[in-house]
Amino acid sequence: MMKSVLLKQFGGREQLYIGDQPIPSPTKDQVLVKVTAAALNRADILQREGKYPPPKGESEILGLEIAGEIVALGANVQNHALGSNVFGILPGGGYSQYAIIHKDMALPIPKHLSFEEAAAIPEAFLTAYQSLLWHANTTAQDKVLIHAGGSGVGTAAIQLVKKIGATCIITASSSKHNTCYDLGADYCIDYNSKNFQEVIATKYNSVDVIIDFLGASYFTKNISCLARDGRMVMLALLGGTKVEDMNIAPILFNRLNIIGSTLRSRNLDYQIKLTKEFWSFSEKYFRTGELKPIIDKTFRLEEVKDAHRYMEENKNIGKIVLTIN
Repeated sequence: MMKSVLLKQFGGREQLYIGDQPIPSPTKDQVLVKVTAAALNRADILQREGKYPPPKGESEILGLEIAGEIVALGANVQNHALGSNVFGILPGGGYSQYAIIHKDMALPIPKHLSFEEAAAIPEAFLTAYQSLLWHANTTAQDKVLIHAGGSGVGTAAIQLVKKIGATCIITASSSKHNTCYDLGADYCIDYNSKNFQEVIATKYNSVDVIIDFLGASYFTKNISCLARDGRMVMLALLGGTKVEDMNIAPILFNRLNIIGSTLRSRNLDYQIKLTKEFWSFSEKYFRTGELKPIIDKTFRLEEVKDAHRYMEENKNIGKIVLTIN
């Protein structure tokens, strides 16, 4: 048996508790990992509330990214060895002492990174890479606007934009600006005191790519900020789902591309391809420290309610990580 974070029922963080569950058994193409660290995601909160169920047949335990040691191998696994330290994303089950992950989704942890740092990489960086390179086809000539620049995906996206060579503009509360500048942002906009639409129009005229998490509350402003042939990738709907009284003509006349994207619901082949391409692009940069995970705070597994509260209060700059003994 193993300790896992379980739910009494869907609802607030008070529904979380630590309970016993059977240790999962890997299939022929999976490895069993003794988990040392698991990172939090907004999707965990939505799942806790009953708004984001796991893919059919997958673990209902929260947790989409882990780091730890391989303790069992499936019959077909030849690319990993017992005792190897790995990290990666999984469809569920991360808030546990043990978790299973597909052999091609488990990546080797660079020697200089801790388990906590490794656990903070996969969901944020894979989402940012997918958005910038696969969906938006970002080039060095582009101006990129990243909302929630201080979030896990935001801090990852800033770093990737700079590796691409594009101009990076972010929105975030002023308390997060120094971190964003340190990571390579060219300009930071405090959404509490400034209208980003007006700042973009005045300082940059327009942008080519937008990475958005707000949805409805920013939609009209985002559209007005995009240049001809601009691309907007929508990753969340934190600002609502319904847009009222909007003029949709700019979408047509400016040939705009609006892409909605999730990662967890993608099929396994897609996720494997994305993982391999991302690691081929970025492994050397993680090994040299040119790319790095940003961790705001760590909590013990037993403090999972506090970790969820901290995320819901939007206090974090970068990732929140659970340590698991």
